[in-house]
Amino acid sequence: MTEEIKHKKPKTTKSSSATQVQSLSRALLLLERLAASDMGMSLTEVAGSLGLAPSTAHRLLNSLRSHDFVDVDETQGLWSIGVHAFSIGNAYLKKRDVIAQSRPFMKRLVAETGETSNLAILEQDRVVYVGQVESPQTMRMVVSLGSSSPLHASGVGKALLSVIPRSEAMALIGQTEMTAFTEHTITGYEQFEQELGKIHRQGYSLDDEEQFEGLRCIAANIYNEYGEAVAAISISGPAVRVKRERLAQLSILVMDAAREVTHAIGGKAPKA
Repeated sequence: MTEEIKHKKPKTTKSSSATQVQSLSRALLLLERLAASDMGMSLTEVAGSLGLAPSTAHRLLNSLRSHDFVDVDETQGLWSIGVHAFSIGNAYLKKRDVIAQSRPFMKRLVAETGETSNLAILEQDRVVYVGQVESPQTMRMVVSLGSSSPLHASGVGKALLSVIPRSEAMALIGQTEMTAFTEHTITGYEQFEQELGKIHRQGYSLDDEEQFEGLRCIAANIYNEYGEAVAAISISGPAVRVKRERLAQLSILVMDAAREVTHAIGGKAPKA
């Protein structure tokens, strides 16, 4: 009598899937630990930091090493981040181009507000425009990329100044003449310092016809991963359209755009 033996395909169980997820989580945590270490970590340190048995940690390390995610100094027995992990991390820098990352949000601002959106950076004692999406309106603000505006009389300038140490901000202002471009331009040091405090508290700045008669600008900062302002995004338009009763609504839209660009480049707003 011949006994028939049936071979069944092994099934993927929930427990095996959970084990795979757990291994992946452990591997990612392991990479985080190594990335935070300046000198590298021994097997014992790696295992202890993750609460793993040395044999389990060693298995994970060797698996990552086979793909060049980690490396080991055989003489000292220290594990560190490998070249492939660097390559992947370096690829993320492509997302860090604040100009490219800002453009979709600038386009949205134009669609939401009907006004021109600008992007500017701090350059010594002036702000320089590095990006712009124009309003479709016939009467609109247009600046040439690479052109500059005074710190004390522009929304983007005041926004960027408001988040650096006050002594540094006022020292920069001291290098300018604080020219009165209109009757609304702030030209007094004490008044300007109070203005910076107000901007810092509310999270946005307003150029209320301070550089050009009949033109208003609302700006908010974009931050890097260190909580440093790397640029300011704004909308600018004629005062007849950017009316005072619209400022509350428009400022929220600008701050939302700045917050989303900050997130897109991996940044974070500084703690209040």
